[in-house]
Amino acid sequence: MLLDSAPRDSTRRTGAPARTSRLLDSAYRIGALARHNTILRLRDPGQMISYVLMPMVLMLVLKPLYVRAVDGGATQVATGLMVMFSVFAISLVGNSILSERTWRTWDRLRVSRAPAAELVVGKTLPLFVVMVVQQTILLVYGCLVIGLPVPPNPVYVLLAIMVWAFALLAIGAALAAVVRSHGELSVISDVGALTLSSLGGALVPLSLMPEWAQIAAHVSPGYWALSMMQAAVRGDVAGALPSAGVLLVVGLVAGAFAARRLARGWGRGGPM
Repeated sequence: MLLDSAPRDSTRRTGAPARTSRLLDSAYRIGALARHNTILRLRDPGQMISYVLMPMVLMLVLKPLYVRAVDGGATQVATGLMVMFSVFAISLVGNSILSERTWRTWDRLRVSRAPAAELVVGKTLPLFVVMVVQQTILLVYGCLVIGLPVPPNPVYVLLAIMVWAFALLAIGAALAAVVRSHGELSVISDVGALTLSSLGGALVPLSLMPEWAQIAAHVSPGYWALSMMQAAVRGDVAGALPSAGVLLVVGLVAGAFAARRLARGWGRGGPM
């Protein structure tokens, strides 16, 4: 099996430290998984394309409404739809893991030399790149077409996108380790995506929402993502750091849960 193989260079080294050799082997296995999942993504790019085109259309349609309703309407509509359509990536990573169970190949991965953490990273890494590319395209589109202010420091925005992508993919992996079918995943991810994004202020600014919704918004990752993204667009590092910290904690907890659950055998090809 490809995951049980090691790079020839690493096996022939005699003076390399054991830790370096283990890291090289781990990188090789993750790379093999990532290449395989990249091929699968490229063969079926429909969802990825739709998650880029749909927010573009909605930004154009909703921009006049947002500009008239709130100050900084262009920023609200651009960043809000960026966050909203990125949440749907939960279903992408969930389906990538559930497909292995449907194909009865997940057990083969589990008995390889790759531990659960490497399996999760290898499955999500291509989607991480996809999410970063999607968000970057929407950001450039927002600046060129919608009127989103050009960020004074694009590096801050890129870091914010990467933090948000990490949190979402970890949540998706954790969800895939719990649900039993593609139907369950579809219902939870679709309803959850709309709920988390709208409750977080992606569709309607928090200032226009009821008081109870403004309070409940703080439990939604979408709220922290939107706050972080808007602060990064403004170049406000101090304003983005607290939200980034919350999302990093959410991602680490969700990723650790997914890896532990899969490692203990709850990710087998049959029903959990």
